[in-house]
Amino acid sequence: MTGVKEENSYSSILRRLSAFGGVQIFNILIGLLRGKFVALLLGPSGMGISALYTSSIAPLQQLCSLGLNLAVVKEVAANKDNPTALPRILSTTIKLFAATSLLGALVCAAGAPLWSHLTFGDFSHTSSYLWLSLFIALSIAGAGFLALLQGLGEVRTLSRASLAGGLSGLLFGVPLYYYFGYGGIVPALIIFSLSTFLFYFISYRRRIGADRSGITPLPIGWHEWWQMARRLISLGFILLIGALSGQLVGFLINLFIRSAGSIDDVGLFQGANSITNQYMGMLFSVLALDYFPRLSACCSDRAGLREVVNRQMEIVMLIATPLVLLLILTAPLIIRLLLTDHFLVISPLMRWMGIGSLIQVLTFPLGYIYVAKGDRKAYLWIECVWGNLLWLACSVVFYHLLGLIGLGIGFAVRGVIDIVVNYIVCRRRYGFTLSRAAAKVVGVSSVLGIVGFAGSFAPGAWAYWLMGGIAALSGAISAVALLKRLADIP
Repeated sequence: MTGVKEENSYSSILRRLSAFGGVQIFNILIGLLRGKFVALLLGPSGMGISALYTSSIAPLQQLCSLGLNLAVVKEVAANKDNPTALPRILSTTIKLFAATSLLGALVCAAGAPLWSHLTFGDFSHTSSYLWLSLFIALSIAGAGFLALLQGLGEVRTLSRASLAGGLSGLLFGVPLYYYFGYGGIVPALIIFSLSTFLFYFISYRRRIGADRSGITPLPIGWHEWWQMARRLISLGFILLIGALSGQLVGFLINLFIRSAGSIDDVGLFQGANSITNQYMGMLFSVLALDYFPRLSACCSDRAGLREVVNRQMEIVMLIATPLVLLLILTAPLIIRLLLTDHFLVISPLMRWMGIGSLIQVLTFPLGYIYVAKGDRKAYLWIECVWGNLLWLACSVVFYHLLGLIGLGIGFAVRGVIDIVVNYIVCRRRYGFTLSRAAAKVVGVSSVLGIVGFAGSFAPGAWAYWLMGGIAALSGAISAVALLKRLADIP
């Protein structure tokens, strides 16, 4: 129990977050650099071809992976201290990832002429899709070993592997663009997936080899393997439905905006949505990498689960509030940097989406409880059905009433309703309650967020003075609070 408490201490959580957070930022910079080199060396056409390849194979990769990654993280994390169960789980998951990698490659290769025709309108890219089957296989396998490292709690190892893989992909990929032009796009994608796979695989093998308890994958019988695999696949399938239903609702919202409004409104909404998702998505991905394995490890202990979720709520609100206020303050500047002046009309929309994101930050720790508990029914109805229908309804109603700005207001309203529903469900099903410390952080952060957002409605320069002052105050409060937690000061 001492080890579990140390793992869930504030200082341990913050150290792991800072370790992977820095790597995530560096990987984003690597991605931007890769895009810059593609733009410089291949021009707009090259960027377009590259985007078409990646966007067309992403659904194939997602479908063929069967949603296993999060299910595997849960299973490994829950049994990582069990020397009897863990070797069998490792054996099962490695075979599953090998099978899904092969499935992805076969689906891509068998349908190569179809994918070429659907994406480019002819069969001239059939050979490229044959080669991209290798990319899909390596990507699924790499994501599998990433999930194993995540489940084992190897955040630092995972960070180093992620950084090394991304940097290697950049260093080897750019010369291919330079020497082969458009012909270097597919080889560069394959090399990127190969480098990340190798670094994740090597890191996993070192982790297993260095484990003093002698835990290594063991061969198991077909019946035992299938029982375990079926459990993982059933949970993975529910998670896959959740991801696909979210993508479907996003598509339906765009269709409604186009039919009830205009193509321009679709583009403006996507501009705001893309920036907000990238901005907050980085935070969510970093937090989930560390949070979900810890939550899975203690999901059978109500008191332990309550402590993990409450501490995560404190940390995520302290980090997210100044970031959201900074987004609200600098929305016009961000739009100019990442888009064009034509998109400045979405500044109010982005600010509404910013305050909506702060509300959704509270839902984030609660939503993972369903998966950690393996509560398929709750996840299906709350996350997949209720959450997506609420998103669709709020978007349609508020866009119909208020136009483009209504999409942002609907996003915020959806967040308020969502947090209330998720809190009630988690309280009744799992006995979760908000601790006094977490309630205090949530209360102060919410007030700062709302006041800072309200400041954006002030006239002229007053708006920026108010937003800037509240953002600075929030940053100072969060810094002091995080430093106290880093030192584990009560």
